[in-house]
Amino acid sequence: MDKKAISRAGFDALAKELKQLQETDRPAILAAVQTARELGDLSENAEYSSARERQRHIDARIRYLEDVIGNAQIIDTGNLSGDRIMFGAHVVVEDDDGNKMRCQILSDIEADGKNIVACTSPFGRALVGKCRGDTCVVRTPGGDREYEILEVIFK
Repeated sequence: MDKKAISRAGFDALAKELKQLQETDRPAILAAVQTARELGDLSENAEYSSARERQRHIDARIRYLEDVIGNAQIIDTGNLSGDRIMFGAHVVVEDDDGNKMRCQILSDIEADGKNIVACTSPFGRALVGKCRGDTCVVRTPGGDREYEILEVIFK
């Protein structure tokens, strides 16, 4: 499987979540499953069913995080510089209506769609490689939108 870029901060947050799930949440839910199992008939035991469902969610999240962490290529965004938009850049853009937006270009795992935009999203792909003063067109469900790049900042 190909390595996926992720910032150091994003990687650290995922590693912290994984540790929490493995060391605290999973042992607690296993104890809850055992306690619920002791209450009797499992076919009509809502506490047991609920605990098992929660265990499945935790186990799935652990597997997902292990996969992401195992295939991560950590990019130290603090050492990046330049005038072209790339992974880790902070960007200020302005749309046709004069609305300004500031965001950072990171991985899809870290993206929140507002302050952090995935480099693989349509918006992120349209911005990557552009410089200050360039314009780009992003195809959205509501129609094409044009953005002018006002600033490219690396911190």
